[in-house]
Amino acid sequence: MTVRTPAGAPPDGAAPLRAAVRGYLAHLQVERGLAANTLGAYRRDLERYLQHLSSLGLSAPDDVREEHVTAFLAAIRTGEDGGRPLVATSAARAVVAVRGFHRFLHLEGGSAADPATEVRPPATPQRLPKAIAVAEVERLLEAASGPDAGSAGLRDRALLEVLYGSGARISEAVGLDVDDLDSESWLVRLRGKGGKERIVPVGSYAARALEAYLVRQRPALAARGGGPALFLNSRGGRLSRQSAWAVLQDAARRAGLDTHVSPHTLRHSFATHLLEGGADVRVVQELLGHASVTTTQIYTRVTADHLREVYAAAHPRALGVPPPRTRTPR
Repeated sequence: MTVRTPAGAPPDGAAPLRAAVRGYLAHLQVERGLAANTLGAYRRDLERYLQHLSSLGLSAPDDVREEHVTAFLAAIRTGEDGGRPLVATSAARAVVAVRGFHRFLHLEGGSAADPATEVRPPATPQRLPKAIAVAEVERLLEAASGPDAGSAGLRDRALLEVLYGSGARISEAVGLDVDDLDSESWLVRLRGKGGKERIVPVGSYAARALEAYLVRQRPALAARGGGPALFLNSRGGRLSRQSAWAVLQDAARRAGLDTHVSPHTLRHSFATHLLEGGADVRVVQELLGHASVTTTQIYTRVTADHLREVYAAAHPRALGVPPPRTRTPR
């Protein structure tokens, strides 16, 4: 196997395993198009894996056996390798990175076998998305442009309306350019994970908020910087993720919301409210940009739990102690 390395990478005289990892990361970046954050997580996990293998005296791909991979999983859970102990979700991500690396290496002919194929990630508790009620969303959005919102209220209201109205991730929302918005049909082009694009509607409320911002506030902000970004900061540059978070946190505080509200809360609420309104799960999958419908189906469980709560609270025969069983005479 010829190990592919990123163009311009300095020569590395380290062990063959390290060179193989570089080749795998280049494959993920160039051919799979992984997002920068995901690629960084894989790089950190595999670097820790290499250190583990090095401590065992292993330097070549064919030296690695299944028990070495299993030992790595145990070590990262307890911190016995000298690193920070990982919770189940982080350890599962690390095992996925290791399994992907060995599978790639084996398929490319860089190793005679795949030692990680039978190693399973630790079971992780299923965390249900936290959505807030429609009334709470409305309070949040009103607070974004209310009397206490400050000079950027129109921009802040438009940003939060887009987050809730389109289900966009925070990185997708702040990454929008003006040209990504079709102001006639009110569709936006979102760039998701791995550079994948999707077109989604934003709804009439978001459309009105965007129009107000574009006409009455953005021109003054753009005069200070002139960038293409849809959402601008006070200097005319692109609004950062951190600033967008602050916008949401300030609006949540003014709205008096007790629960922790994050940009993903609005994304979860978008999906949950669509499903509660009767939307097909496949449509919601497309709107969210999920690669698999399995990811989207977790929201159907949230909706089912909500229905169960409503039923228990409202149905006259849902509450109370069950009647005693009648003993059948012999």
